[in-house]
Amino acid sequence: MQHFYVESDAVSDGTLTISGSDYNHIKNVLRMKPGEELTAVDGESREYLCEVSSYDDKKVLCTIKESRMCALELPCKVVLFQGLPKKDKLELIVQKAVELGVSKIVPVLTKRAVVVPGSVEKESKKTERLNAIALAAAKQCGRGVVPEVSPLVSFGDALKEASGMDIALIPYELADDVESSREIIRSLGTKKSVAVFIGPEGGFDRTEVEAALEAKVIPITLGKRILRTETAAICALSLIMYETTS
Repeated sequence: MQHFYVESDAVSDGTLTISGSDYNHIKNVLRMKPGEELTAVDGESREYLCEVSSYDDKKVLCTIKESRMCALELPCKVVLFQGLPKKDKLELIVQKAVELGVSKIVPVLTKRAVVVPGSVEKESKKTERLNAIALAAAKQCGRGVVPEVSPLVSFGDALKEASGMDIALIPYELADDVESSREIIRSLGTKKSVAVFIGPEGGFDRTEVEAALEAKVIPITLGKRILRTETAAICALSLIMYETTS
């Protein structure tokens, strides 16, 4: 069944309205006729089973048949602070992070990043594209919300944002206490918010790790092998998803 996203104000008195690019997709690409069903989410994790009723003024008017809270969201907020990797890797990370349940992805500029940020205009376009990838991934896996990809931030600003969360983790190649890491990951089911820091291709600089430790970010190990940045992100988020899924 086709899955769409709307703003909360698109829902009123048993009717749901879909507009914008989705109007063209529904009418001219899918060629859905009155009576056909679709699902829509209002951005606040409420899902609606709808029936197309008519097309009017570049809007699809739908009758709501059923309303329920989306059961696919994790019970805690997970924010990925991703050290800036090469473009194609960041796009992959965004896609997989959305599939694995993150609430937000924050690209972070670190000392060992191999990518040099472009102009404000170029970075804005990159962020726009990454958010489009997040939207497509959310649609594909039926997410109840569309995770935001924020603009690029400094490592210091990332630590400040993470300080307001219940727990923050940093997989680090020099961390070697596997059993302690397991216990920390098992405890995540009791948390309301989790931050996870992943380094870029060159890893975190020691001064960044020291700053993270000072900010009470907890180092963990993902095993004895050195993982690529995209693999580390997927591995860490998979563990978090598993332990926090109710």
